[in-house]
Amino acid sequence: MANTTAVYARIDTDLKKNAEDILHQLGITPSSAIQMLYSQIVLTKGFPLDLHLPYKKPTAIGGMDQKELDAELSKGYDSAVNGRTYSIDEVDTVIEDMK
Repeated sequence: MANTTAVYARIDTDLKKNAEDILHQLGITPSSAIQMLYSQIVLTKGFPLDLHLPYKKPTAIGGMDQKELDAELSKGYDSAVNGRTYSIDEVDTVIEDMK
């Protein structure tokens, strides 16, 4: 038998039930889900979720100076080169959520 240890965590009752209902439909036990999470933390050497602060309202190009515009264009270029692209529907959703 593998050398194992227990992990204890307190979470919201409804969150636990909803998550375990989904895990059950996927055929995954809560213990297996935690094992998967920990395995991904080790494999990626970090937290395996995209965590970020809420999007801020975009600044109109006319309101930027050349340095700010260059920085934003550079971020967009880097995202495209690294495969982080978004469909028009995803962009529309983000913009709608900002309203």
